[in-house]
Amino acid sequence: MIKNTPSPTTPERSENGVYLVASGDLRLSANRQCWPAQQEMEQALAKAVDRFGFRIHRAHPVNEREGHGFIASQREGIEVFRAIPPDAPLIVAEAVWQYSHHVLAGLTTHRGPILTVANWSGQWPGLVGMLNLNGSLTKAGVEYSTLWSEEFTDDYFTTRLENWLRDGRCSHDTSHTRRLKSGDLDRSAREIGERLAEQLVRDKAIMGVFDEGCMGMFNAIIPDHLLHRTGVFKERLSQSALYHETMQVSSNEANEVRAWMEQRGMRFHTGPKHEEHLTDDQIRLQCQMYIAAVRLADDFGCDLIGIQYQQGLKDLLPASDLVEGTLNNSDRPPVRSRDNSRVLFDGEPVVHFNEVDEGAGLDALLTYRVQKTLEQPVENTLHDIRWGDVDRSGTTDEYVWVFLISGAAPPAHFIGGWSGAEGLRQPAMYFPNGGSTLRGISKPGQIVWSRIYVADDQLWMDTGRASVVELPAKETQRRWNATTPQWPIMHAVLHGVSRNQLMAKHQSNHIQVVYSEDAQAADSTLQTKAAMATALGINVNLCGAVAVD
Repeated sequence: MIKNTPSPTTPERSENGVYLVASGDLRLSANRQCWPAQQEMEQALAKAVDRFGFRIHRAHPVNEREGHGFIASQREGIEVFRAIPPDAPLIVAEAVWQYSHHVLAGLTTHRGPILTVANWSGQWPGLVGMLNLNGSLTKAGVEYSTLWSEEFTDDYFTTRLENWLRDGRCSHDTSHTRRLKSGDLDRSAREIGERLAEQLVRDKAIMGVFDEGCMGMFNAIIPDHLLHRTGVFKERLSQSALYHETMQVSSNEANEVRAWMEQRGMRFHTGPKHEEHLTDDQIRLQCQMYIAAVRLADDFGCDLIGIQYQQGLKDLLPASDLVEGTLNNSDRPPVRSRDNSRVLFDGEPVVHFNEVDEGAGLDALLTYRVQKTLEQPVENTLHDIRWGDVDRSGTTDEYVWVFLISGAAPPAHFIGGWSGAEGLRQPAMYFPNGGSTLRGISKPGQIVWSRIYVADDQLWMDTGRASVVELPAKETQRRWNATTPQWPIMHAVLHGVSRNQLMAKHQSNHIQVVYSEDAQAADSTLQTKAAMATALGINVNLCGAVAVD
């Protein structure tokens, strides 16, 4: 059993003792609702540790008044770490979405071996939270090991857990990854990529950031000195400006946006009660925010924008997700300038990066320019690496990932486009003011996936190929029910990258995806983007089965 200590300042220490911390959400409603899953995971983990003659000591108690046992703020995390012996082995156990900055400060000075662990479950975003923490630790230069398991009894987990307990580290097979060499790319891709990079550095681009640092995602902030080398510069905007501009948009303008969506076939599932249902007022405010975001992007000459939303704006407005997915679509409701003289960004998306994840933002900008130049679909988005499972329907023998995100997914990715899009109320524990999601099922096809991240004070990009498969409705619903059924879903099969290899290497909770018209085009777009990134000084890793000359 896990031993709760009497106070965060006096954790017990004994021979073969391993300390455990659990980083949680900043939102009390989420911590309370997800706590039972965390308890179950910690109990299974404690049994696994006991098996090898070690014992877990919880470094902070369960807060009975709050109804959970998570570290729920940066200050609380700093106080907890003050009492943990700095050389002790330490496990960060995650069954939920967690705010990495709650524990990052303490982890940066901890001298003992660190192990991040998540339960292999889609119920709550524990895998997502752990990957975010891993990416944050990598950016911060903190050494760590990482593990995941469904039952915490399988050989893959237990053998590596034993290695970590005995030696302070464990490793995984990452042979799927190889550093891009100059001779790997064909001449055309290299020439086009280098030309696009030269153009970006010469002409420069503006990344509009509506309040930096969403949900403690340290890994989602690119330092300015690294970003500037790519020709991209931040316009630091305030979400208060977005709120103000939203309030200036008329109801008539907002109603026109909704009518446009419904004429294209989108269905909103509405009800009368604000706390439980998606309401017409929530949708109206989202449509006002959409117009406001486009106008502000135009005001500041932004090439792309990112809205934080989760902190601050969530207390004022419905969720921004309907806005974000719509912005990323070429076919979207027209927005006119305030004087009605111009249609803004006519016929093209306003490239948006969800949760102001700047790694995703820079990737989205490069992707957009490569796709446009090669006359391939330009709509791209990030997804959470939420979970994965075998296909229970028997449609495919391949391992199928559940890529899922609350916002940013464009209808161009969905089966049926806008007519395949639905609007459901966002879950109340994350989104108190509701708002419509932009839900759909991603269409089958060929995609390129990628991630830009920071390591060793340099920019890196991992990239590979994948296919999106179509699964029967029953299997899709099973996967939705195992995760968050209100959100858009992608059934992804990675080429030449196993489940454990992706988890071992990926440096983010997010993964960027874009479609191409066929496999040959996807191979070409991957090569061209890799060439562009390399010319911008970004280190590129090719992952899995990637066609290169």
